[in-house]
Amino acid sequence: MESKSSIYISLKKTELIVLVCMICLSSLPNISCQTQNTGMANVISERKAEEDHRQDSADLLIFIMLLTLTILTIWLFKHRRFRFLHETGLAMIYGLLVGVILRFGVHGQRDLNNVTLSCAMTASPATILVNVSGQFYEYTLKGEVRDTDGQDVPDAEMLKKVTFDPEIFFNILLPPIIFHAGYSLKRRHFFRNLGSILSYAFVGTAISCIVIGLLLYGCVAFLKAVGQIQGDFFFTDCLFFGAIISATDPVTVLAIFNELKVDVDLYALLFGESVLNDAVAIVLSSSIIAYQPAGDNNHTFDGSAFLKSIGVFLVVFSGSFALGVITGVMTSLVTKFTKLHEFPLLETGLFFLMSWSTFLLAEACGFTGVVAVLFCGMTQAHYTYNNLSDESKDRTKQLFELLNFLAENFIFSYMGLTLFSFQYHVFNPLFILGAFLAVFLGRAANIYPLSFLLNLGRKNKIGSNFQHVMMFSGLRGAMAFALAIRDTTTYARRMTFSSTLLIVFFTVWVCGGGTTQLLSFMHIRVGVDSDQDNPITEVDGIERRGVRHEGAWPFRMWHSFDHKYLKPFLTHSGPPLTTTLPACCGPLARCLTTSQAYQSGGGWHDEDSELIGSDGLGNPMYTDLSISAVTRSSSSTSNHLYGPTVPSG
Repeated sequence: MESKSSIYISLKKTELIVLVCMICLSSLPNISCQTQNTGMANVISERKAEEDHRQDSADLLIFIMLLTLTILTIWLFKHRRFRFLHETGLAMIYGLLVGVILRFGVHGQRDLNNVTLSCAMTASPATILVNVSGQFYEYTLKGEVRDTDGQDVPDAEMLKKVTFDPEIFFNILLPPIIFHAGYSLKRRHFFRNLGSILSYAFVGTAISCIVIGLLLYGCVAFLKAVGQIQGDFFFTDCLFFGAIISATDPVTVLAIFNELKVDVDLYALLFGESVLNDAVAIVLSSSIIAYQPAGDNNHTFDGSAFLKSIGVFLVVFSGSFALGVITGVMTSLVTKFTKLHEFPLLETGLFFLMSWSTFLLAEACGFTGVVAVLFCGMTQAHYTYNNLSDESKDRTKQLFELLNFLAENFIFSYMGLTLFSFQYHVFNPLFILGAFLAVFLGRAANIYPLSFLLNLGRKNKIGSNFQHVMMFSGLRGAMAFALAIRDTTTYARRMTFSSTLLIVFFTVWVCGGGTTQLLSFMHIRVGVDSDQDNPITEVDGIERRGVRHEGAWPFRMWHSFDHKYLKPFLTHSGPPLTTTLPACCGPLARCLTTSQAYQSGGGWHDEDSELIGSDGLGNPMYTDLSISAVTRSSSSTSNHLYGPTVPSG
């Protein structure tokens, strides 16, 4: 019995093994089929990736050729002294021509591998997981590919290839433009008109935003009454439009001003306002977006939400300002207490990376990178620049000037291209007309009332001809475009973007092109030397160039503190801390004062150093200090100013 049972069990095992083998053999065709499908999918994916790579290279080549053509035409214009069209306007024209060719002259092949499946959803998810024969694939949202009538947009895939991610503008193209504005700032004339510049940038931008928002809201209400608006357009959308369009970018006008050497005060007022109001506009737009009233209706007035938006503005602006200054101070300390100046390439690389990281750090912390990198540039120019070697000084200036030139012209070329490559424009003629009128009145409400109030306290009045030029020169440019294109998901934002694009075109071509004639009509001084109003006097062998100020006592106090303590602490220039700090701080002062400061005896050349002097009548003047050995030797001058120098070694 036992032998029979063992035989029976062995037979069962044999049958089980045979059964398993049969199942495996029957499944081999399915396995081989799945393997074959996977292999085909990989081949298709690799082929698609290669095609995308070639298409991306061709798209970038288009923009490089646009920039190349722009540079050659700019040379021709400068050679012929043609000032009716600036390089940015020229770049926009070339972008428009390429956009017309891509939209109407080139037709890409339709991808037959695309499969359209219908799926009812209430929202558009950012990513979708698709199960294909047991394998999961992740697809990301690229945007709407059909118009409102359900028809496919012609050549949508090809046009998307030349449409960049808006984050590229914020993280790659805007930082060098904004940093260069702060780094190349002529601080002497900027601080000479600091009170007026701050008034135009902060108060004026807020006034412009409110005026434009209110006028547009009335225009939108009228369009709704006559049935000319198809989607929602709320008051917050009008204020958002007012905030982004209040960001002026008179690059065309300033280039002409610089070439013609226009009155330095007019240049400082216009340039200073444009530098700061970009920062104010982006923080103001963020505050408007942060406006979230309680309850179901998010578009009613709520006092607590309004106060919260103001708090967001103050926190974001002050936090961004602090981050920019701190990064600049850290770079200054590193370049002071290390010997990086012995390796100019490393010094320039560190300067570049620290400056760019300021923007990314502010964005990562929830602040605004534009504000941070602007004040970082100003701090780097005021402190770090004095610690750099001569080679690094030239390199950093030329590097950021080149990046600013390329980035700015790239953006303006892209503006022209976007007019035809962007598939979801909303052009409403009545709204566009109302937007132009609102922008004009908003600019007027900014310039004229504030100028009247500022002239009540200014000794050097802002003349009516200056005011008319500032009114006319309020061009819109890269910042307004970048803020508008960042969000085009709703009907209101698409209409905002389309209108902003047309306003930029008009102001750059018409206002920028008429600058030379306007200067002549308004009898604005040209060919002005920036130092002709600053008398040079010599005291004890020291040449001092005086710059009369408007008497802003807080700034005079700050300037004195900066010259005595901050400049010597952060740079090699200025008097050694051993002569300015109290005697009890002697060990700390000796620790923080480098040998270069002792060797220079406080005469370390600082190209933008501004000291507080007197014109002999008791009136404060700001002076640029440069050591001159006309009557005394260098060592005797240093001893006279700061006491005996400490011998090296």
